[in-house]
Amino acid sequence: MDFNLIEIDNILVNKEILEVKFTCDISKCKGACCTLESEFGAPVTEEEINIIEEVLPVVWEYLPELNRRIIEKEGFYEKKSGELLIKSIENKDCVFSYYEGDVAKCAIEKAYREGKINFPKPISCHLFPIRVSNFGGDVLRFEKYDVCQPALEYGEKSGLTVAEFCREPLIRAYGEDWYNKLTNNSGV
Repeated sequence: MDFNLIEIDNILVNKEILEVKFTCDISKCKGACCTLESEFGAPVTEEEINIIEEVLPVVWEYLPELNRRIIEKEGFYEKKSGELLIKSIENKDCVFSYYEGDVAKCAIEKAYREGKINFPKPISCHLFPIRVSNFGGDVLRFEKYDVCQPALEYGEKSGLTVAEFCREPLIRAYGEDWYNKLTNNSGV
């Protein structure tokens, strides 16, 4: 048994989520989570694909021309190794990313924050740097990336843990009661 895991209502959580201090510092990382180099884009569910298809006409206005062409030609998601993923451009920028200066941002999130849609972004993106694996049930872990070093440094100043920083998406994914049980375990 892994003693770095706790169980909250049949969901396993790595204790690092409750212990590691983390607060994004987008001015330093430049939105690296939207541009991580990988052959795999962000995981997405079938339900989220349907939602994105519905809101795409609104999100479209925020997308750069290259991203629009790729979506028109290839679509915005793909299936790799049995997993549904948001497409990335040349294994780097998410097809829904756009830039404000030198900072990558999410076009879906922008439309949401402007009140034009009611879908914030795929839950895998919203939960970042928490990643969810499924081994007969969800297992949540803190995913460490070098590009997030500024978030670790800023987290030491803010005092927020990964769980506190990701409060909104954790509640979105698992509910407020579950989140309260999780944070009440922070002394474990």
